[in-house]
Amino acid sequence: QVQLVESGGGLVQAGGSLRLSCAASGRTFSSYVMGWFRQAPGKEREFVAAITWSGGSTYYADSLKGRFTISRDNAKNTVYLQMNSLKPEDTAVYYCAASYSGVYRNYDYYDYWGQGTQVTVSS
Repeated sequence: QVQLVESGGGLVQAGGSLRLSCAASGRTFSSYVMGWFRQAPGKEREFVAAITWSGGSTYYADSLKGRFTISRDNAKNTVYLQMNSLKPEDTAVYYCAASYSGVYRNYDYYDYWGQGTQVTVSS
């Protein structure tokens, strides 16, 4: 069992930055691929980014490359999402998730989820 708790969301103006954190407890953090997803009102949950067990490889939604950066610190059991040049369309609830089996862009394949943190970008 893995418990995930996101933090760092909030209200920011367009062009600003936020850094989300996701702290994990429970089973060995480094055993999991970690991902970030987001869900805006009335829309499906969508893939944002993922990072492999040791952090050696990262994956991003094509539309977010260059603005968002995922990283992890296995010593702190934490995964981060640095978000720069934020736009109003980035407004959503952001979720972190853990996958034991591999890297996926489909949320169905993630085993554990946090409760989400709200990010609101004003224009």
